Amino acid sequence: MSIGEGKQKQRSRLATQIRFSYIILLLPSLIFIAFAFYNLWHINERNNEMISSVVAASEFSLQFKEDFDEETYLLIVGNITPEKTVLSEELSKARQVVQGLKGYTNTEDNQKRLQYAEKYLNNLETYVDRIKENLGSENKYEDNMLIWENDVQIVTSLLQETINEYIYYENKQIQITQAENNDLFVDIVEISIALLAFSVVSMIVVSYIGPIWITRPIEEQVKEEQKQLRKAEFDLLQSQINPHFLYNTLDAIIWSAEAGNQKQVVNMVGNLSDFFRLSLNKGKEIVFVREELQHVRSYLEIQKIRYQDILHFDIQVPESILGYRIPKLSVQPVVENALYHGIKNKRGGGKIIVTGEEKEDFYSITVEDDGKGMSQDRLREIRKAIQEGLPDQNVVYGLYNVNERIRLNYGEGYGIHIESIPEQGTRVVIRLPKTQS
Repeated sequence: MSIGEGKQKQRSRLATQIRFSYIILLLPSLIFIAFAFYNLWHINERNNEMISSVVAASEFSLQFKEDFDEETYLLIVGNITPEKTVLSEELSKARQVVQGLKGYTNTEDNQKRLQYAEKYLNNLETYVDRIKENLGSENKYEDNMLIWENDVQIVTSLLQETINEYIYYENKQIQITQAENNDLFVDIVEISIALLAFSVVSMIVVSYIGPIWITRPIEEQVKEEQKQLRKAEFDLLQSQINPHFLYNTLDAIIWSAEAGNQKQVVNMVGNLSDFFRLSLNKGKEIVFVREELQHVRSYLEIQKIRYQDILHFDIQVPESILGYRIPKLSVQPVVENALYHGIKNKRGGGKIIVTGEEKEDFYSITVEDDGKGMSQDRLREIRKAIQEGLPDQNVVYGLYNVNERIRLNYGEGYGIHIESIPEQGTRVVIRLPKTQS
């Protein structure tokens, strides 16, 4: 072997050793990158599952109540025979959805909410069986209508509210997961940069020569995940809109248009637009009092056109209160409760008055009606349910929901207090801290 051949062979062996050193130096980075991609893929799959959960629950919340209430009514009035009704199929599908949601959520509270949903579905099945039994007897039409009005519609409302709560807290979990994903992304980038710098420096030391390798950080699918998260948040906000209210309002607009009442149509469309805009409010959970009261006013203006012979209202809140903060949708559900459980149940209608008062350490907003009122036993039942936990099917759920959200935001010292006198009316006081930011 010549000297030239020996040097060439030595250089070849050295090149092989350098290449092998490169592989050894790069191996930790490759292992880390594979580990990072696996974790990102796993997190993305979990996010997709949670988003699918929210979407599925949103579709259930929007569709089930309307379809079930209508199908039950058609069965009672005889438009559908017991053999032709699809109520059992609707309940079966609803149970399948609830069972599927159990596999999505990993929070104990949402599992409990799904258990409540299953209980409500069982109650609905009992009511349907009772209605079918009554269909075979004479003079049972009124009994069936009472079951439909006082049992079926209340339970479907409770079921819808329970699913809405599931959606809300599942969406919160998505936000928490998103924050964890962002932290993981930052850690991956930092570790990747450190490993890259170590590898490059080590290569230079081993080989004495070589270019400086410039690499780019791993780019995640953050934009796509954020897009999916915004869609889930939008579905959640959409589920807060009562579909019956929307349908009835659109029907009223159509009737007014057909009657040639252009001014009334313009007013209703404008108020409906304000109602939706303030309901969504760019996804903000906390709003100004003036925004919440504008939302209430838009709601009442629409309802006044629909119930013009029985509904009157007045909003008298001091200017000094309007700049304080309040959880979104805190007053409107109370006003809606006053309308449907107070004014509509009283012969001749009545009036809803919204007032405000500022104290040294807090402020309050009061919703008062001169409607049907309630007995002291009923009042004690509602107060207990509001303070101690989820109400059953016989308790107005809107008041509990408002009180719970205020309590979670500001503590036990705030919330709602209710007073009522039979045949004289009901007064609900919403107590809140004086916050402006």
